[in-house]
Amino acid sequence: MARIFITGTAGFIGYHLADLMLSEGHVVHGFDGMTDYYDVTLKQRRHAMLSQNPNFTATEAMLEDRDAIDGAIDACDPEIIVHLAGQAGVRYSLDNPRAYVDANVTGTFNVMEGARRHKVQHLMMASTSSVYGANTEMPFAETDKADTPMTIYAATKKATEAMGHSYAHLYDMPTTMFRFFTVYGPWGRPDMALFKFVKATLEGDAIDVYNHGEMYRDFTYVTDLVRAIRLLMFDAVPERPENGKVPEGDSLSPVAPFRVVNIGNSKSERLMDFVEAIEDALGQKTTRNMMDIQPGDVPATWANAELLETLTGYRPQTDMRDGVKRFVGWYRDYYNV
Repeated sequence: MARIFITGTAGFIGYHLADLMLSEGHVVHGFDGMTDYYDVTLKQRRHAMLSQNPNFTATEAMLEDRDAIDGAIDACDPEIIVHLAGQAGVRYSLDNPRAYVDANVTGTFNVMEGARRHKVQHLMMASTSSVYGANTEMPFAETDKADTPMTIYAATKKATEAMGHSYAHLYDMPTTMFRFFTVYGPWGRPDMALFKFVKATLEGDAIDVYNHGEMYRDFTYVTDLVRAIRLLMFDAVPERPENGKVPEGDSLSPVAPFRVVNIGNSKSERLMDFVEAIEDALGQKTTRNMMDIQPGDVPATWANAELLETLTGYRPQTDMRDGVKRFVGWYRDYYNV
């Protein structure tokens, strides 16, 4: 039984990870800012469900509030920290870039300081497939350069990877950064395409389809994702390599106990196939607004998940159509539609 500090537990991925760790008997302290970026009621419901387990406690405060996060981490005295909280969303970063610097850079620094102070056994932090930016060679591998971010969101996540490496090197703190690829599933975020498409279709509204449908995404089902995090948590703690020798294909740093790992489904799906899966699950057709690609969007993502499989023996594999059906079932039940 481990003491685990998880940021973003009222969020989509954080809720699912906390639920999994609690089901295994671990003690979890959550931390979440409960911002109004999307419906706070959804966040409150997630926390309420987690709070039914006596091993769960939570602090509601902002990552940028140094005193609050210091106090929460000190009270938990964690063995493992999983940092999932932050300002998400590619398109919102065009409207409010400061929110990304505050939450993702300053907030992550505060989390890293807490991890250093408590000498945690493993610091795990969320990054994103967006860091691959303008890369066109696919599938994306962790050893590829990621120096061409297309949005401030991606840039802040790349910055946290660099910050994490420096702390891993300086303080010998085992650190894993995971790059998520379009996570979806029950209790998902309302700003994500699946949620918006289902809501709009059921309400008789049109959906906005960018780049005239010529978009491709590696859709990763949320329970697959948190299982991967769980396996990395205990079974793949990075160690500083001897003599700087790194195994071929490994993203392990030659000078630090630091590694980057893709978590994706290893399949790039066409957006229009995704829309058709939604239509099949709903039993009704969508009305589509075909639009140009938005600034900062990339036309395709595709994860090379070989490193994850090498480290854990596991890779996500939920079929996109099955995952969409499960989300639609949850949505209908939750909203009674």
